[in-house]
Amino acid sequence: MLSTARLFRLAVLRLHDIVLQESPRISSEIYLKKAYRKRLWDLLPNRRYVDGAITLLYSVYESAQVLGVPLNEIEFRDWLLFQQSEREYPCKNIKMYGDFSFDVKVVNFQRGVDVISLKPTVSKRHRELLSKVLELREPYVARVKLNRFGARKGELWVHGEIQVSVRYRFYTEHFSKVNVNRGKLYAGVDVNVDRINLAIVDDDGRLRDTYTFWFEEASRKGCSRHRARSIIGMRVHEMLSYAYHQGVKILFLENPEVLGKLKLLWVRSGDRGHENYNYRVSVFRSSVIEMIALKAPLYGIEVKYVDPKGTTSSWEHGDVMRKYRLDRHVASAYLIALKGLERP
Repeated sequence: MLSTARLFRLAVLRLHDIVLQESPRISSEIYLKKAYRKRLWDLLPNRRYVDGAITLLYSVYESAQVLGVPLNEIEFRDWLLFQQSEREYPCKNIKMYGDFSFDVKVVNFQRGVDVISLKPTVSKRHRELLSKVLELREPYVARVKLNRFGARKGELWVHGEIQVSVRYRFYTEHFSKVNVNRGKLYAGVDVNVDRINLAIVDDDGRLRDTYTFWFEEASRKGCSRHRARSIIGMRVHEMLSYAYHQGVKILFLENPEVLGKLKLLWVRSGDRGHENYNYRVSVFRSSVIEMIALKAPLYGIEVKYVDPKGTTSSWEHGDVMRKYRLDRHVASAYLIALKGLERP
């Protein structure tokens, strides 16, 4: 598994170097596959994994274009993973069985291919979803991500995850937490580095309720990324559950200026200092907004985006704070709701 992940990473880095040297016009992911698939084969002799490496790099390039970052300023974090790019049933390289075990194709450093069997821990809720994948023969994409590795008593060990991706519509149909949403209210959401603020309004824009969902511990020094994401995920579900039970049907979110497609990328910031902090905060906020948008349909809540301009610093913002005795973050959530309703 380690050799496969390492070779996969080397394939991504090699392709990145080739593209920088040759400066091709990257018109599509299909173009990259046709042009460079054979040039990675000697390093990673598996067509699906090679295509997976190309797909990953293409996603990084798409994010770089959104950020306005030159390709030669892209740095890759120290990750170890491997994936295939196409969605199929069953997934040939990382095949799932009815007992939730997986046969994973691996490649050693001598280019030899083998299959190993893994049986990861799967929660009850996800077992139900994966059972539907198997029952309905839903095409899926799978990825193996290695988080830690080491040696114990002379034996090598690895700890990681098998990530299964299905169509979003399939996910919401079979993983929904509610049967039907009959709510008639609206809500605005303001996301910050330590909290999510919710402001609920009626059809006339009258403020009905507010609530703050804190995740301060997730931003503290020493909190691992995995734990932070888990904490934030719980708060997102708490917020959506609260909104659902208060009768919210439509949720308004700020339309993030940057919504990266891949969080495996870090961009050199030079000595921008303060600007670098703002960049990281914007990426973090965008990630939480993305998480809310992905989870909202599980509660039957529709998501709509509004322009964030004027929701945090304006005369109207100060007036709302004074009128309703709200702090600035709750006031922002209220203004986001009003923008969604297009109220003056």
